[in-house]
Amino acid sequence: MGMTDRVRLTDYARGGGCACKIPPGELEAMVAGLGPATGTAELLVGLDHGDDAAVVRLDERTGLVSTADFFTPVVDDPYDWGRIAAANALSDVYAMGGTPLVALNLLCWPREVLPLELAREVLRGGQDVAREAGCHLAGGHSVDDDGPKYGLAVTGVVRPEELITLDAGRAGLPLSLTKPLGVGVLNTRHKRTGERFAEAVASMVALNRAAARAAVAAGIRCGTDVTGFGLLGHATKLARASRLTVAIDTARVPYLPGAREAVRDGYVSGGTRRNLDWVTPWTDFGSTDEADRLLLADAQTSGGLLVAGEVPGGTVVGELLPAGEHRLVLR
Repeated sequence: MGMTDRVRLTDYARGGGCACKIPPGELEAMVAGLGPATGTAELLVGLDHGDDAAVVRLDERTGLVSTADFFTPVVDDPYDWGRIAAANALSDVYAMGGTPLVALNLLCWPREVLPLELAREVLRGGQDVAREAGCHLAGGHSVDDDGPKYGLAVTGVVRPEELITLDAGRAGLPLSLTKPLGVGVLNTRHKRTGERFAEAVASMVALNRAAARAAVAAGIRCGTDVTGFGLLGHATKLARASRLTVAIDTARVPYLPGAREAVRDGYVSGGTRRNLDWVTPWTDFGSTDEADRLLLADAQTSGGLLVAGEVPGGTVVGELLPAGEHRLVLR
């Protein structure tokens, strides 16, 4: 048994993956009033609605996409964690309709606690996913920290007329989801029990590249990816930015095998419960029971795209409606 098999990385994380994000309500209060610093390039997407990345115009045909994303271990295997974190960071560029070009590693490592052999495996995982994406991974930054964290700063390009943003929704459009939900509760079960869920890992390491290209080709201009704020949290942000109501058909939402059982057995993260608390004032839950509410609010890591339109391989899970009493309606 090697070192990478003996160490449980999730023991060194208070939260797992995107569930370790600062809760959405607290985050919005913290950045309120902090506008972007004035620069010379035209800012196409900034802080206004909490989109997945910033975009500045280089010329009439090219926008520069910039983002950074990193988090604590979501699985014990260091190579898989590196792959997941890299796919998650690259997703922010795909979610804007863009193509990633170059990335930098962001690594925090407790060098006196965990062997550098494990850190190398994390970096190797990130490198392999960046290679799959056709994105250069060229250096980065590392610090000695109390706990392990990893991710990427990514730069990409997008055609300004093909930008996908939160505020471009129109009433009457269907709402599609391109990956099943449930990685949050399965990762929580993994952290507590050591059980491994291969389908959850496969979902998290899968790039959103094909879904993004299909969305752009279909003329879709409104969307986001589903990560730490859960489907309900990200749908709320979309509804608010587009000044619409999002209706979700709960029976259509796909889940990974074992997700419902994980909720039944109590493997729900604090981040998921905070997501549900945040959206509750703006949501008509209808007859949806607590288990479904928790699954819909489940904090995802490297989740799929949520887009206003239909895409090959995606599942239509709802629609955009004219603004009503609630931002979200579950039916």
